[in-house]
Amino acid sequence: MADLKERLLPPRPASAINLRDSSYRPSASGRLPFQGVDVSGLKKRGQGLRSWIRVDTSGNSQVIEVDKFSMMRRCDLPARDLRLLDPLFVYPSTILGREKAIVVNLEQIRCIITADEVLLLNSLDSYVLQYVVELQRRLQAAGVGEVWQPEGPELSRRRGSRNFDNMYGNTSPDYLPFEFRALEVALEAACTFLDSQAAELEIEAYPLLDELTSKISTLNLERARRLKSRLVALTRRVQKVRDEIEQLMDDDGDMAEMYLTEKKRRMESSFYGDQSLLGYRSNDGALSISAPVSPVSSPPESKRLEKCLSIARSRHESVRSSESATDSIEELEMLLEAYFVVIDSTLNKLTSLKEYIDDTEDFINIQLDNVRNQLIQFELLLTTATFVVAIFGVVAGIFGMNFEIPMFEYPGAFKWVLMITGICGIVIFGTFLWFFKYRRLMPL
Repeated sequence: MADLKERLLPPRPASAINLRDSSYRPSASGRLPFQGVDVSGLKKRGQGLRSWIRVDTSGNSQVIEVDKFSMMRRCDLPARDLRLLDPLFVYPSTILGREKAIVVNLEQIRCIITADEVLLLNSLDSYVLQYVVELQRRLQAAGVGEVWQPEGPELSRRRGSRNFDNMYGNTSPDYLPFEFRALEVALEAACTFLDSQAAELEIEAYPLLDELTSKISTLNLERARRLKSRLVALTRRVQKVRDEIEQLMDDDGDMAEMYLTEKKRRMESSFYGDQSLLGYRSNDGALSISAPVSPVSSPPESKRLEKCLSIARSRHESVRSSESATDSIEELEMLLEAYFVVIDSTLNKLTSLKEYIDDTEDFINIQLDNVRNQLIQFELLLTTATFVVAIFGVVAGIFGMNFEIPMFEYPGAFKWVLMITGICGIVIFGTFLWFFKYRRLMPL
């Protein structure tokens, strides 16, 4: 991975190195500013140039520096599509099919896919480098470069009979155009990244929730709150990727628009058809140049033949384009469906984890309600006992008055007063308990 970084990343100028060193000084909070951001790329952005990693159909990669407007002309993209790839802004996951390119913004993978190349923003992120390595491995293993060649003078010589059949007549289910292979690697990288984050969250969540059910403390509750916040954020990202794939699967027009190799093939076949027609007209004119032209004769045979050939070619092209469009839609739909199942499985994991957290919260609330009910019952018993004890205070207050009572002259009168007061208190306390049981205020 380190060798790949050295090979892909261009050498930094001295000004960028000084800027990077000064920007990576720790701040007062102890955090490194612009951590994980290529500062040299930011400086190039200010100058109008940005560093891109280009991967061609043969799996060869190189670093190029292209400004924004050149990239717009190169890929025929509007400026708002390029803003989706800006690492300084946070945009939700998006897959856009344009006339000559596919704009992919899936987590860390932000790239432009054309029929001949993949352009990624040069980044220090390990997931971007892994995407480049995996795309190169698949392209070199599948030999896509032998099928689709970029523009060049040797294009006609490289297009043999075997490659011609692969381009125009390959109906193997394992065959995928270049743009679909690049899109597949991007979808796989995004789904794998989100699934790994969901797995890490599960590993951290379940022991914490089990500990929280056995010991309710402020520290555990704070950890559970942070865990739920991370879960909500991850669920939102996974849901956005799932909705984007589902939206593409539901729209046949967008899927047909993403078949760039097919559109390029149609343009080439139309161009070669026009070239052959022009050659036929020139040959026909050379043969009939000595024939006399009658002003009252019918239209020349060459024009009628040209019209018939044009109508037949247009009908043939429309039939072939409709059939190939249907096949490409089914091909892309199967590809998207496979990763839709993967991302839907990840979403189900997060949904199950959220339900487990909700169940844990309900269990904790039930426990807290139970403790609260026990405290209320204990408080009710204390209140009843306090009322019974207050009876002794009433009796003592009555006998503490300053007046003469004949009962004071008997030595055993105090014992009888205590006994009668105690019996009355016990009877009153028992009556209250019977009332509480009768009203089902406490389990007695």
